[in-house]
Amino acid sequence: MNEIGFAVPPVAVSRPEHASFVDSPLWPALRAEATRAAAREPMLHGLIDRAVLRHDGLAAALGALLAQKLADASLPAERLAELVQSAIAGDPAILAAVAADLVAIRTRDPAAESYLTPFLYYKGFHALEWHRIGHWLWSRGRRELAHFLQSRVSEVFAVDIHPAVPIGGGVFIDHATGLVVGETAVIGNDVSILHEVTLGGTGKERGDRHPKVRDGVLLCAGAKVLGNVEIGREAKVGAGSVVLSNVPPRATVAGVPARIVAWSQGAVPALEMDQSLPDYEI
Repeated sequence: MNEIGFAVPPVAVSRPEHASFVDSPLWPALRAEATRAAAREPMLHGLIDRAVLRHDGLAAALGALLAQKLADASLPAERLAELVQSAIAGDPAILAAVAADLVAIRTRDPAAESYLTPFLYYKGFHALEWHRIGHWLWSRGRRELAHFLQSRVSEVFAVDIHPAVPIGGGVFIDHATGLVVGETAVIGNDVSILHEVTLGGTGKERGDRHPKVRDGVLLCAGAKVLGNVEIGREAKVGAGSVVLSNVPPRATVAGVPARIVAWSQGAVPALEMDQSLPDYEI
């Protein structure tokens, strides 16, 4: 690949401040959409009531919804909802990240005509928010429970993200099926990821061995990024590509192995969600 070499420094992912969410209109908008949807479709009134209408805020609604998605005989919904509430109380920035994720979906996905639809039905959103809870547990030494949640999310949503992975806010996981993210990966803010993406290692080496995805990156469907490499800020990795070395900021790479085929001209790939590529020869 035509890469520009540079060091991969340690990363501390910035997280949205809780204060930015306090005055957000998202919860009233979500509740208003739920009220209209329940009136339009009486068969869904019970579901929408349990998920949104009976709650007094996003935190309570999120806890109830996520709990119902993941509950099983070993951990009933009530216990899981309490866990979500505990995590949000322990780190209110989780709720701000959730709000940013919903806004990201609403603004980037042309199929999302409301906040309610992704909140209720998008498994990429559900998997990501459960990951945020699992990461909170992991960072507090509760690794057994974090691994349990990772396993359940993988079973239910076909999304496998190691609970050690820090993920920024405003992240959109579209379709989500087949996403795999390894233990030492990092995902920044305002990243968009399509289905069947892998952020993996190159073998059985130990230590820091997984990709670092910077802010504004678009990882297109089926992209495989392997090893302790950096995908620079606002870069794009084309569908089906295999990346084995660093990608400079604002570069577009494609192919097997991936090479630079274009440079961003001002638009942020993760926000544009344009998976097309310029004509190039393999």
